[in-house]
Amino acid sequence: MTLLRPRYLAFLSFLTALPLAACAAITPIHDIQGSGEASPMVDKQATIQGIVLGTYGDSISGFFVQEEQADWDNDPATSEGLFIYDKEGIAQVKPGNVVRVSGKVTEFKGLTQLSFLTSVEVLGSERPMAVPVVLPVATPSMLERYEGMLVRFEEPMTVVETYDLGRYGSVTLAAGGRLWNPTNVAMPGEAARKQAAANNARRIILDDGSNRRNPSPIPFLPAGGTLRAGDTVTDLMAVMTYSFDEYRLYPVAPVAFQPGNPRPAAPPPVGGSLRVASANLLNYFNGDGKGGGFPTERGATTPTEFRRQHAKAVAALLGLQADIVGLMEVENDGFGEESSLMMLVRGLNDAAPEGVQYAAVTTDQNLGTDAIRVALIYNTKTVRPAGTAAACNEPPFTGRRPPLAQTFEQIATGEKLTVAVNHFKSKGCGSASGANADQSDGQGCWNQERTESARTLVRWLASHPTGVQDDDFLIIGDLNAYAMEDPVRTIREAGYVDVLAAHNEGVPYSYIYKGEAGYLDHALASPSLAKCVTGAAEWHINADEPRVLDYNEEDRPANLYAPGAWRASDHDPVLVGIELGPR
Repeated sequence: MTLLRPRYLAFLSFLTALPLAACAAITPIHDIQGSGEASPMVDKQATIQGIVLGTYGDSISGFFVQEEQADWDNDPATSEGLFIYDKEGIAQVKPGNVVRVSGKVTEFKGLTQLSFLTSVEVLGSERPMAVPVVLPVATPSMLERYEGMLVRFEEPMTVVETYDLGRYGSVTLAAGGRLWNPTNVAMPGEAARKQAAANNARRIILDDGSNRRNPSPIPFLPAGGTLRAGDTVTDLMAVMTYSFDEYRLYPVAPVAFQPGNPRPAAPPPVGGSLRVASANLLNYFNGDGKGGGFPTERGATTPTEFRRQHAKAVAALLGLQADIVGLMEVENDGFGEESSLMMLVRGLNDAAPEGVQYAAVTTDQNLGTDAIRVALIYNTKTVRPAGTAAACNEPPFTGRRPPLAQTFEQIATGEKLTVAVNHFKSKGCGSASGANADQSDGQGCWNQERTESARTLVRWLASHPTGVQDDDFLIIGDLNAYAMEDPVRTIREAGYVDVLAAHNEGVPYSYIYKGEAGYLDHALASPSLAKCVTGAAEWHINADEPRVLDYNEEDRPANLYAPGAWRASDHDPVLVGIELGPR
């Protein structure tokens, strides 16, 4: 007698189950889904019948099925779709197939599914109906009623973040336009919490339907192009699912994005005969200054990455056409010829047009103990330093990143102004405690220290630290606080004018975090100087761009890099136009 091996016995068992499934009672998918977040039938065997919506076998191992419309119930709280988990790959199905599937009802990290399949039969074909969905919803959990179903968003959906586009093939979308950071448009506390809840009700993730990291080609990214925050998609059809603690959309056809926010070739016009800018350089570290010394403490990890970063920084800074530029996230390695700052200045001058020659403000004062610092550079053809450069090392800046101030004289007019560049303590919690801990008001950690930094900065500037008795002050840089937060309001309450808000009809933004846009990068003018400001704007070359287009080499296809200004940093530079003179 010949004994059958176990794997053949399992195969015969599967074949035997097929006719039994044809006779099994069909459980409606809405009964499996129920009206709650978890199925009322977990661990029970069930046989379902429906239309295949999409197959995603390359990494998530399965496909989605939707009940035939004639069998839907009248309860809007129950879903008519279900994920079929087919780890073994026994199902040979394609979209449009009508299938009958038997297995066990399970929950996997919030997703109801049919697993441990015993039978999959293809019965015919039919076209599924897409259910219209409109955002916002009262709460994101209300999307549970569409889990596993084919949904359709007829209204335009706006791209609000592309941070994970290159890493995981996902894009955050929102109905009704951009999402604004709560404390950029609302007071900290209850108003900010309401804004956050409203944002959450409008957003959803568009996913490529794969768990692969670093997909190539990158989904949704056009060859040789970009996908920017502000672009839109209309009449989007996709399968609604839930994974990694968020509702997601898996497309069932190619997604056609429409440009809604084209790349600006130049900064917006700001007028004036003097231009002051600020720019975050995303950890500009040059190794040992001789071509070696990589990886660095921050920033580039190889000489090639640094060359790419350097090229982007030079393109962005020259594109601003600024007379004075405040810099953030420059390596804190002094002012020697091999320092990062001096290498940047040489690079700018090598590429600069006629009439532009940059120099760096230098000082013997302590510029903090952090790995990064602020810096000032200026066009020697249009301005010259007056007085003495000064760094504020008073508490709470002691041992942090002290502000740097320098008075400049406009060569053409002899008029003066003082520019102070800043990079306040970040929102990351780390060792934050007490009043510096997160107060759940939208301002994050270290708000007390940033607020005290704002008070100290205003008081310090009022003392004329450069030795020049002139009251025209411009505070620029990354305050790590949005427009309505305590540190910015503290400076405004001292009489300074937020020139970005004053000279723009829309909501300013220079940074996007978790899909919410706002401005951490500020330009605040003293009362006398505010009368001389002719315009102020961000140049949106960075925040709206996918991070996969930056200078890094790892975790991305090799052909994405371009040496232009796009994604030179994660913050947009700020530009202010000024007309100094009698007023």
